[in-house]
Formats: sequence, structure tokens, C-alpha cells
Amino acid sequence: MKKSHIIGIIVIALAIGIIMTTAGDASTYVSFGEAIERAEDGNATKVHVVGRLKKDVEGHIVGMQYDPLIDPNYFTFTLVDTNRFEQRVVYYNPKPQDFERSEQVVITGNMQQDVFVADKILLKCPSKYVEKEIQQNKTAGL
Repeated sequence: MKKSHIIGIIVIALAIGIIMTTAGDASTYVSFGEAIERAEDGNATKVHVVGRLKKDVEGHIVGMQYDPLIDPNYFTFTLVDTNRFEQRVVYYNPKPQDFERSEQVVITGNMQQDVFVADKILLKCPSKYVEKEIQQNKTAGL
């Protein structure tokens, strides 16, 4: 075999190895119901769940607990998924900045007993342009 053939085979093998490792780390988007079913079946793979924070009629977040003086790496809240299923979420890291302002939350993790333990939290906050538009509409209405 020529050197170029050997190098080509090595490059292909490396590419296949990289693809296999990234595919193994990929998680899927599911609802809390499916995450619970996976946990009951013994499947501990990480999943993504999309939802919104549970709020009362006045717009205040319900069920959020974070006290950095007691434990800065313990944050818990209630998330409502796209099927309107409410689930308690625990995040063993500090509360993300602007968490209260988020419109939508994507969490990555898995179910453990009766709570969803999140490894990552991604926030979709309102656009600064939407906020300016809302403020302009409020002042124009006065």
C-alpha cells in the first residue's frame, strides 16, 4: 500500500470516530412525560425539555427557590412543558442571570426520583427591541 492510502484510511477512521462520539453525546427534545417514562425504564440518557416558568396571575414566578447564603449551588423552580405538565426542576449550580426575565427555558438533564435534575439551563429572554416597542406603546397610549 502507498503512504497516501494509509493516510487516507487513518483520516477516514478519525472522522468516523469523531462522528460516533458527537452522536453519542446528542440528546433529544422530549416532554416531561417522556422523560419520566425513560427514567422508569432505566434510561438515564440526557434529554432536552422546553417550557415556560410557572407564574401566578400577577406574573410572579411560582415555586422558585434560591438562597445563595445557604447554598449558592442549589436552585429549584417549577417548569411547565409544551404539554402543560408541571415539573419540579433542580439545578446544582448558581441561578442564571436574568432567569426571571426569560420567556422560554430549555433544560438539559434527566429525571431522578420525582424531580428533573438539570445539567444545563438555556434561557430565551425577550428581545431588547420588543421591550422598546412595548415601552413606546405604553407612552403613546398615555
